Amino acid sequence: MMKKSKIGLWITFVFALFFVCKLFWSPDYNFSCELSPEPYLMQEDDVKRSSGIIFVETTDRLEPSPLASCSVESAARAYPNRPIRFFMKGLNSNMWRDLNSTSTALALLSAMENVFFLPLPMKTIFYETPLLPWYCKVNPARERYWLHVSADGIRLALIWKYGGIYMDTDVISIRPVPVANFLTAEDFQLAGNAIFGFSRHHKFIWDCMEDFVQNYRGRIWGYQGPRLLTRRLKALCPVTNFHKVVTDINCQNISYLHPQRYYPIPYVQWNRYFQVWEKSVDFNNSYSLHLWNYKNWKHKRVVAGSNTLVENLFKTYCPTTYKVLIQGPEGSVP
Repeated sequence: MMKKSKIGLWITFVFALFFVCKLFWSPDYNFSCELSPEPYLMQEDDVKRSSGIIFVETTDRLEPSPLASCSVESAARAYPNRPIRFFMKGLNSNMWRDLNSTSTALALLSAMENVFFLPLPMKTIFYETPLLPWYCKVNPARERYWLHVSADGIRLALIWKYGGIYMDTDVISIRPVPVANFLTAEDFQLAGNAIFGFSRHHKFIWDCMEDFVQNYRGRIWGYQGPRLLTRRLKALCPVTNFHKVVTDINCQNISYLHPQRYYPIPYVQWNRYFQVWEKSVDFNNSYSLHLWNYKNWKHKRVVAGSNTLVENLFKTYCPTTYKVLIQGPEGSVP
C-alpha cells in the first residue's frame, strides 16, 4: 500500500514538473515579465502633484513631427500650470537629460518649463495592472495592429497610474477642458480614445484594462481602443444620441463630451484641415481639435504661406513650432 502511494506521488510530481517546464519554455512565455519591475518612471511625490497631460510615442522615433510638436506645445500653453509628460519608447536613461542635442523639436519643447520627456518601458508601465499578463504572453510579431494595440493599452495604464488627460500627438489644444473625468464622443455612436481624462486610480480605467484582456480582439481595428471605451461606457449608462445643440452627457459622474468638443471635423472630412477656408472659424464649442493624422497617408504637410486651416492653427496655438519647424529650415520634415 505504501509502495503504491509513493508511485502515485511520483507520477503526480512528474506531471507537475512537465507542466512547469512547458510553461516556462513556451515561446509565448516572457520570463522577464516575472522579474522584479524596473524603478518607477516618476518619483512618488511627482505622481501626487497635479495630474498632467500625457502624450506617447510607441515607435523608436526621436524626432517629433511638426504636428506632434504642435500638439505638445499647444497643450503646454493651454494648461500652463500642469505638467506635460511625453513618454517616448526610443528614449533611454542615457539620452533624456541631454535632449537639446537629439532633435530640433525636442530642443524647442524641452525649453518650455512645464514639458517633460520620459522613457517608455512597457513592462514598468503595465506592472501592477491587469495588462501585465497579456503583455507577457502576446507575440508582437503575430499582431496585425501591434503599434496601435500596444498604444491603446499604454494610455490606459498611464492614466490609471498617474491620472490626468491622455492626448494623441495629432491633437491641437485650444482651451482647457473644465472637467476631470471625461470621455469624448468621436461621433454620435462611438467614444474616441484620442483624448480622455480621469483621476488617478479611477475604477472606470481599471474596468477598461480588465475588459482589454478578457475580451481581447487585436485583429479587429479599434476593438481595444474606441470600441472598448464605448462598450464600458454603455455598461454604465444607456447612452442616448447627442442633440445638434452642443450639450454634454453625464454618466455616473463621468462627462461624455459632445463630438463638437474635440472632433468638430469628422474623420471622413479630415482633408478640410489642409484646405483654405473662405470664412474664418473660431471653434468656440471645442476644447481641442483632432486632426486624424492616421488618415494622412500621403503625408500632407503644413506649408508656410498656404493660408490653410492647419497653418492658421499652428500660427495661433503653437507659434514656436510654426516659427522653428514650418518657417525655419526644418519646415520640410513630414
